[in-house]
Amino acid sequence: MNQLEGLKKFTTIVADSGDIESILNYTPQDATTNPSLILKAARLSSYQIMLEYILAYARKQGGNRNSQIINASDKLAVNIGVEILKIIPGRISTEVDARLSFNCDMCIAKAHKIVRLYQEEGIDKSRVLIKIASTWEGIKAAEQLEKEGINCNLTLIFSFAQARACAEAGVYLISPFVGRIYDWYHQRQLLEPYSVHDDPGIKSVRTIYNYYKQHGYQTVIMGASFRKVEQILALAGCDRLTISPAMLEELRNRYQYVERQLSPSTKVFHHPTLLSESEFRWEHNQDAMAVDQLADGIRQFARDQQHLENILAEKL
Repeated sequence: MNQLEGLKKFTTIVADSGDIESILNYTPQDATTNPSLILKAARLSSYQIMLEYILAYARKQGGNRNSQIINASDKLAVNIGVEILKIIPGRISTEVDARLSFNCDMCIAKAHKIVRLYQEEGIDKSRVLIKIASTWEGIKAAEQLEKEGINCNLTLIFSFAQARACAEAGVYLISPFVGRIYDWYHQRQLLEPYSVHDDPGIKSVRTIYNYYKQHGYQTVIMGASFRKVEQILALAGCDRLTISPAMLEELRNRYQYVERQLSPSTKVFHHPTLLSESEFRWEHNQDAMAVDQLADGIRQFARDQQHLENILAEKL
């Protein structure tokens, strides 16, 4: 048994890719995409026929040039998701434009549009997760969407305050970013010699996992953004792990035993008092890494979204 097979005994594996061929190769349960992955996929020769169809769709929708670009971008993300859903049994995560991260109403409106585009392709909302950045506004948008039966994946989780607020909002799933947490600390104080048990990204996910299980929260924890296979194996037993094709391949080629590292608590406590907006902002602000990385993550996704739109604009 290779390590990918061993890991699947404890954890649901999710492919972190927009490349259909890569996903087909690893048989994951679910898949996640983001603007960076969609941009990468859009540059592949195998997607050019789809791009032409998307552009024709956008032109048919009418409106000004900017509206056509946005419609093309949204349709591309959804149609890549549709193709991925043909080869996985579970769900696809499709991301709301990062530039809307501080506008609750606009996040909700974009989520509704994404769901509608999937439904037009015959895909029920039960197979879609709406991916939203974990700002206060994003969390509140997700809270409303969950009440409507639209499940959400709250991404760019770096602080405990974010994780706690997401659970209290009843969101379906969160994505704590292990690798980006590791990067931030490693750039400031070399984490060498490396010990996975001292890795601040691993510690963050373990803290969130234990807190959720102790308080009986149903929100799914999906570790994301890995830099080392050791980080993945250190979270064996986490609800889900979303893994890049390169690391899925590395796991598939390793045959060491995989030991479960995370197990739910048998003792459950009552939920604490809900965080207020001011408490959330203060507690998140106390974590310099989380403040830096949330802002940087939103900027990066926004840049890649803009690059994608530039490509579409040229072809339009």
